[in-house]
Amino acid sequence: MGNRIVVVGTQWGDEGKGKITDYLAQQADVVVRSQGGNNAGHTIIFGGKKFALHLIPSGIFNPHIQNIMANGMVIEPIALFKEFEMIHEAGIIDYQLAISDRAHVIMPYHLDIDVLEENLKGSLAVGTTKKGIGPAYTDKSMRIGIRIGDLLDPEQFKERLTISLRFANLKLQSYGAKTYDFEDLYDTYLEYGKKLAKWVTDTSVLLEKVVFQNKKMLFEGAQGVMLCIDHGTYPYVTSSSPSAASVPLYAGVSPQAITDVVGVTKAYVTRVGSGVFPTEFEDDCSKGIRQRGKEYGTTTGRPRRIGWLDMVVLRHAKRVSGLTSLSVMLLDVLSGVSELKICTGYLLDSKQIDYIPANYNDFAKIQPVYVTLPGWTEDITKCTTFDELPIQAKQYLRAIEEYSGIPIGIFSVGPDRLQTIALKQYFDYK
Repeated sequence: MGNRIVVVGTQWGDEGKGKITDYLAQQADVVVRSQGGNNAGHTIIFGGKKFALHLIPSGIFNPHIQNIMANGMVIEPIALFKEFEMIHEAGIIDYQLAISDRAHVIMPYHLDIDVLEENLKGSLAVGTTKKGIGPAYTDKSMRIGIRIGDLLDPEQFKERLTISLRFANLKLQSYGAKTYDFEDLYDTYLEYGKKLAKWVTDTSVLLEKVVFQNKKMLFEGAQGVMLCIDHGTYPYVTSSSPSAASVPLYAGVSPQAITDVVGVTKAYVTRVGSGVFPTEFEDDCSKGIRQRGKEYGTTTGRPRRIGWLDMVVLRHAKRVSGLTSLSVMLLDVLSGVSELKICTGYLLDSKQIDYIPANYNDFAKIQPVYVTLPGWTEDITKCTTFDELPIQAKQYLRAIEEYSGIPIGIFSVGPDRLQTIALKQYFDYK
């Protein structure tokens, strides 16, 4: 039977999911992006070139892989067309793609509202990418959203745009911002619909056939579990759920379809934007990690905040996403760090706890409890097996397994696909 694997970020996003998705995608028949929009990015190195994908699934570079943009996504057509242009210019023209007719459309007014609402929050701003993600998901929940399939039906699109724009313009007027003309949007987005039509289908029906055929499937997520709107550090979260638990809903498949969940973690932790970050530190060591790891946002270019690896966060991700193995990324970035810390628990008002408080003010008071391990100075980027690692690097990986309770299935010693070392086989071979 073909395995059906979910790749999920275990922290606040930017864990290196793009590389692992790309690595595993080479063995898959189908790659599915189930949620989020172009507020997230996967950086993939292919054929010696670097590609930043924000919407298109990572299997797009292989003509034999079926790529699915599923119903849980919110899609900004202009951004999508820019990605098409990028891959076409690189000579990637032979690919398979399907876009869900139930995925929601990010309209121009969603971007404006995103900026205005973030500014209104002032010091309590979440730190969104201002890509219109939250407002688009808000319209979806209010049942006034526009779906990709609507762009293919002029009458239905007219009806949906009328009500959606009515709410948007009222909101924009309240901010004293410019409003949008119905006819301009209607004509423009009908044309976008015509361009997208060849890819649009009911992807849930398509995926049911794929499951029945026992094909090897990879579900890639955006962001990380700590940004889940239900189980993340609310309100500093995204507007959907990046957890593995959300995949069946957002992709339109049965929960029983999932066979494995790979949790991706860096060998340390990073975060972009606002919000509590218990193991964050800022000194020469963190600056070195940021520089060596090129820790700047794929979508925003913002410097990422740096922290020590947090086992409470990993165990939280394990609980809400059912992690079956870990993929530890950027282990090589820690080379040269003399002492490595791992957070094994939290202190809250002098009491030790092993969970992430729902009360955000309590989470802000957390004091991490650390164990310290010796670092290594050797260059590990040429290592091709676990046994070739320095003893201290082996000890660090074993400590991650011990404190998280999750076996490591993959670790990475560099950015290239070939610098990925698998300790287990994820897909059954025919």
